[in-house]
Amino acid sequence: MKINKKKGILFWITGLSGSGKTSIAKQIYKSIKKNYGNTIMINGDEIRKIFNLKGYSYSERKKIGMQYVKLFKKITDQNINVLFAGVVLIEKVRRWNKKNIQNYLEIYIKADLNKIKKKQFKDLYKKTRNLVGIKIKPEYPKKPDIIIYNDLKNKIDKLSNKLIKKIEKKIY
Repeated sequence: MKINKKKGILFWITGLSGSGKTSIAKQIYKSIKKNYGNTIMINGDEIRKIFNLKGYSYSERKKIGMQYVKLFKKITDQNINVLFAGVVLIEKVRRWNKKNIQNYLEIYIKADLNKIKKKQFKDLYKKTRNLVGIKIKPEYPKKPDIIIYNDLKNKIDKLSNKLIKKIEKKIY
């Protein structure tokens, strides 16, 4: 991946709810900032709170995802990296990123839905909202730049270190 040094990088971490996206993002944040410059970290839940975004249907998720990426493009165009962790398993959104954000790195945290449900992270899968993977069919990345397999047995530190190494191979 050839990086335009005049623009920031969008580190797009996606996967199912409970797959470890945000935990991994928090772990790699300091390394990303140290190695690639000024970086902000945002996760899907935080941005929903900031903008009071309530919709969880497929069409609402797609609309919200498009709002995210337009904001992230504005930020990366100002040479600030964005480390984003969110479900947004919508092909149209990722396709827009690939077309419009020059320094886009798509990272997919792959985890088995049944294993996530057994672990019952944050009781996510007991809630009644439209969860991707339950009521909404996920549109998994077809060709992400990086895949991290989370079997939910490894510690987040180990997965994070693996991700940092894969990012370094992709960017340098």
